[in-house]
Amino acid sequence: MTQGNGTEVTEFFLLGFGAQHKFRYVLFIVFLVIYVTSMVGNIGMILVIKTESRLKTPMYFFLQHLAFVDTCYTSAITPKMLQSFIVENVSISFRGCVVQLLVYGIFATTDVYILAAMAVDRYVAICNPLHYPIVMSQRVCIHLVAGSYVIGSVNASVHTGFTFSLSFCKSNIINHYFCDIPPILALSCSNIDINIMLLAIFVGFNLMFTVLVVIISYIYITAAILRMSSTTGRKKAFSTCTSHLTAVTIFYGTLAYMYLQPHSNDSQEIMKVASIFYSIVIPMLNPLIYSLRNKEVKEALKVMGKKFF
Repeated sequence: MTQGNGTEVTEFFLLGFGAQHKFRYVLFIVFLVIYVTSMVGNIGMILVIKTESRLKTPMYFFLQHLAFVDTCYTSAITPKMLQSFIVENVSISFRGCVVQLLVYGIFATTDVYILAAMAVDRYVAICNPLHYPIVMSQRVCIHLVAGSYVIGSVNASVHTGFTFSLSFCKSNIINHYFCDIPPILALSCSNIDINIMLLAIFVGFNLMFTVLVVIISYIYITAAILRMSSTTGRKKAFSTCTSHLTAVTIFYGTLAYMYLQPHSNDSQEIMKVASIFYSIVIPMLNPLIYSLRNKEVKEALKVMGKKFF
């Protein structure tokens, strides 16, 4: 990996946010609290699901992996971002940048597929309840989750490989708070047409496919709920979907805001803020959403609380 002048790139510098120095200590505390809350919430969710027998269902199997994925991809970038608030000129080695992008890419992509798998699970549970244990068997659930990890790994490996096969000669300052593909491509003096094409194809397919799965699942779910004669039955069926629907709406709403934003001089800073939301804030919100809006999880937490206190 060489620059145009023949010197090897050994490290990058993360620029962070434009106005972060004015409030850097406040921002450090805020994001440290968010990160700790995210870690406690997601790890706690994993432990609750593992220890409580009443949560041994497909929905909570997917939720357990969602919590694990959230923990991994927010941990790939948040510690370095926190460092940028208290240290001038935050550097990251070339290998460190490769690993950060690879890990983030694997788990961020896996996240959207697990959310889609959870939508399918809710569809089967409400629209075909008699065959639910057969359709959503343990084997099927394992295949869906394993497939999500495989797709995430292939997607991240392709982008990471093509991104870091480029030559960098413009600068080694990344205009972001972590190693993301677009700001890294901006540093290259190589032809990046293939990279942009691959980015459009892979990101476009992953987002469109998973969004369609979620939308189609909820169209059938809504139709099935409206056909129910019992008001109590409708409320119970809808309550099993509210947590997932809330999480999906926040996640895809943030992505839509990012990619549908018209280009402007401030678009890079807007992208950074949006990136913070889906990569740092949402992993904190997910365990809160699923614990506060889910009766079974709240009861399991109460049982665990009585055991330890």
